Amino acid sequence: MMNQPHPRFVEKHDSTLRCMLCPHECALTEGKTGICRVRRNEGGKMALPFYGVLSSVAVDPIEKKPLYHFYPGSSIFSVGFYGCNFRCPFCQNYTISQHTEESAHRIYPTALVQEALRANPFGIAYTYSEPLVHFEYIMDTAKVAREAGLKNVLVSNGYLNPEPTEELLPWIDAANIDLKAWNDEFYRKEAQGTLHPVLEFIRKASGRIHLEVTTLVIPGVNDDPDDIEEAARFLASLNRKIPYHLTCYYPRYKYSVRPTREEDLHPLMERARKHLAFVYAGNTGGGNVTVCPSCGQDVIRRIGYFTRVVGGRKGRCSRCGEEIYVE
Repeated sequence: MMNQPHPRFVEKHDSTLRCMLCPHECALTEGKTGICRVRRNEGGKMALPFYGVLSSVAVDPIEKKPLYHFYPGSSIFSVGFYGCNFRCPFCQNYTISQHTEESAHRIYPTALVQEALRANPFGIAYTYSEPLVHFEYIMDTAKVAREAGLKNVLVSNGYLNPEPTEELLPWIDAANIDLKAWNDEFYRKEAQGTLHPVLEFIRKASGRIHLEVTTLVIPGVNDDPDDIEEAARFLASLNRKIPYHLTCYYPRYKYSVRPTREEDLHPLMERARKHLAFVYAGNTGGGNVTVCPSCGQDVIRRIGYFTRVVGGRKGRCSRCGEEIYVE
């Protein structure tokens, strides 16, 4: 068994540790964990008892992340974790995000990359629960994966402090960031976090990696059309080609709000499309077509996770040459 790495971004104040990884900056006394449940003060030192502990391993369509413009139609080796630095009462994966399981499967970075290579996808996705609370493991694995020729994909809430963000981004190729709402009160009340750090992560990632953004739309909670349009306006200020996924919510965990209907998304998508070239409906069971914003040709067609590139070549529209996707 390899030694666990020395945890980064920790300040010590007598016997209390302050974790500087994410904006919560939790103060941990002896034996206590942070809000994430996976970083712990043990004997006055930060411990990572869940380093390499995985909740799940699977090969998924890249569209499941969702990433629609990054190697469309490909499969990716996906690994999940335990813990999260948010407390969303509507969490769709609460059985792993709000719980930990120390006896679960543990696999170290080199072995994980070897498994990924045997499965033969093009990269590794760090996903399902919040991967960034396992920052050291993500960094270690991403470096080994890069050396092996694999891409690194992050599916995250983007709640990370600036210094670790700058250290992380050079090792990440693509990300889908969950923008839960265009409303700081929502973040404080529902997630026990704040909006600004998420926007800063998105801003830093834009232009440096392939970036897509998702909002889980909850009826009567975060579905204000003006807010959705403001979120789209913010993304467009960075790059109007950032794909924006508006995704249907289903009752889970502590929420009993009615499910989002596909028709609930249509007016929100229209508002977002005033500013963004690519806006998609998620969790609908239907199809999504990527249309070239320059000439209107269908470039990528999807039904569920079945994807076909019908009007693209080398990442560009085959008719007019507009850059559309990464391959």
